[in-house]
Amino acid sequence: MRKIIYIILFFLWAIPSGFAQLKTYSFEEVVQLSKENPKPIVVFTHTNWCKYCKIMENVTFKDSRIIATLNENFYFISFDAETKKDIIFNNHTFQFQPNGTNTGIHELAIALATIENQVVYPTLTILESDNSILFQQASFISAKALGRILDKLK
Repeated sequence: MRKIIYIILFFLWAIPSGFAQLKTYSFEEVVQLSKENPKPIVVFTHTNWCKYCKIMENVTFKDSRIIATLNENFYFISFDAETKKDIIFNNHTFQFQPNGTNTGIHELAIALATIENQVVYPTLTILESDNSILFQQASFISAKALGRILDKLK
């Protein structure tokens, strides 16, 4: 009986922490939310084929400390650089730019993920509430490193 009680207590303790969800927004939602409650915007620019992007999605952005910090202090946008949807942001309409058969890049990805004249995935860009770039880094970022970055910027 005691064993069953310990198992139940363990699950009651473990389950709530396992369901922490990272709140993600669209660019359009962030524009509206920033009018009422300005916060820095974290944009994770990625593609579906990038293995380091997938690792960040499944490890870095699943870390409970990162989730809590992002949800409380930032607006988080997960942005697929190959999306074909037009996006209105910062009073400009950004569009998908094809560069071959079923390939291309979104203009907003070029604007947010270009470092030294090259677009690299994954890229993490943090925008100030006025949409100016506050921080930008291309490459995989561990949860520990991202935690340090976010702590400095919040």
